[in-house]
Amino acid sequence: MTIGSLPLRYKISIDRERCMECERCIDNCSYGVFRREGDRILVDSRKCTACHRCIAMCPRDAITLEECPCDYRSHPLWTRQAREAIYNQANSGKIILSGMGNAQDYPVIFDRLVLDACQVTNPSIDPLREPMEVRTYIGKKPSRIEVMRKENGDVELATTVAPNLQAETPIMIGHMSYGAISLNAQLSMARAVAETGTFMGTGEGGLHSRLYPYQEHMIVQVASGRFGVDIDYLERGSAIEIKIGQGAKPGIGGHLPGEKVCMDVSCTRMIPLGSDAISPAPHHDIYSIEDLAQLVRSLKEATEWKKPVFVKIAAVHNAAAIAAGIARSSADAIVIDGFRGGTGAAPRVFRDHVGIPIEAAVASVDAKLRSQGIRNEVSLIASGGIRESADVAKAIALGADAVYIGTAALVAMGCRVCGSCYRNLCPWGIATQEERLVQRLDPEVASHQVANLIKAWTLELAELMGAAGINSIESLRGNRDRLRGYMLDESLMSVLDVKQVGA
Repeated sequence: MTIGSLPLRYKISIDRERCMECERCIDNCSYGVFRREGDRILVDSRKCTACHRCIAMCPRDAITLEECPCDYRSHPLWTRQAREAIYNQANSGKIILSGMGNAQDYPVIFDRLVLDACQVTNPSIDPLREPMEVRTYIGKKPSRIEVMRKENGDVELATTVAPNLQAETPIMIGHMSYGAISLNAQLSMARAVAETGTFMGTGEGGLHSRLYPYQEHMIVQVASGRFGVDIDYLERGSAIEIKIGQGAKPGIGGHLPGEKVCMDVSCTRMIPLGSDAISPAPHHDIYSIEDLAQLVRSLKEATEWKKPVFVKIAAVHNAAAIAAGIARSSADAIVIDGFRGGTGAAPRVFRDHVGIPIEAAVASVDAKLRSQGIRNEVSLIASGGIRESADVAKAIALGADAVYIGTAALVAMGCRVCGSCYRNLCPWGIATQEERLVQRLDPEVASHQVANLIKAWTLELAELMGAAGINSIESLRGNRDRLRGYMLDESLMSVLDVKQVGA
């Protein structure tokens, strides 16, 4: 006996009185939901992913989407998701893939942290009338500064300062590789970071030649698969990032399906056309902090010690201890990726059940480095689930120097977070290599939207800082006194090192 037909996840309806049968829904849906038979447009709702492309493109607003129109009998343990996962694996015998970040109904810690504001005795600062320093330097900072006075009275810096990235805002765009997303998506973000004076990551897919004009704003990545890595690639980036782990799938490697490896991706990644790009779980030359230090120094030596080297880890239970080792490896920055970090493809069981929130991870790492007197040795970059400027401010107050955004930048380009990135059918032209779909994303328009998002968040961040009586990012960093916990338990507030509201 078969499992039979399952209740619809989404139901698409067409208002026949409003529909002008222009067939834009058929042309725009890459999943095959719509088709014409005779004089009618028919709908197959089982193929729908809730990408909203049809709704956005319908000129008469004739299409509506309903989620879970007929659900299973409710049960506190056997949820719809649990049952459908079993049905899926009973039929396929395979691992369930998913996109985006953790989808479990865990509390969002950012939403239970509130920011301080000054009044009367400690007045706030008006960012419209007074300077606000949001410029951020990413890299090692000296523990002390020594200067020399010349005979003519001029003062000269005697301390050798390690190379730092100078970002005009603490908001950077994280690593999304060419292959996982389209070249037009990467071009859009590259133009946006160049316009706003910040940086973006290449991901582990190499650097396409069309991104060379923006290389001064690129952070190149070295992952376990070493795709696209050669000396030319390393020298083009302003910084180099070693990817050890990823928040959406800690403990495992990456997988780009062969369907996404077109000729351009093949050349950029230096792999055969149509082959799966599989990154192993570990770097096969890193099994200790000493091995990591050797790779960090090798990359610095290869680029003549002119570029900062970052190390990216997933937010896991012992992230603080790992970070303390990385800080002693000659690395210049540590990227911590929380379990809500996005991905093009990950096993659902890893995405939803492995790792910890970025809020707890960045706070514990900052506290560990401070307690060991090595906080100045590295910058901290928080990543994974940054949704708005308030999240940026809270992450920095918990100890980060800067943040990476990823999904937010994709949403600014039109992404509807449908979670089907791994299927290579993204109707918005973002997470696909299908040329007919890629052409839908105009880099001129999308780059303007991403740049606007970064500018708007930076303005809001300055306003939040001013309200707290702070006029520089350096003063906000690790300033937990500007945070209070609301509806958080005492043990978690101890990890975050924040007081409860009213205290």
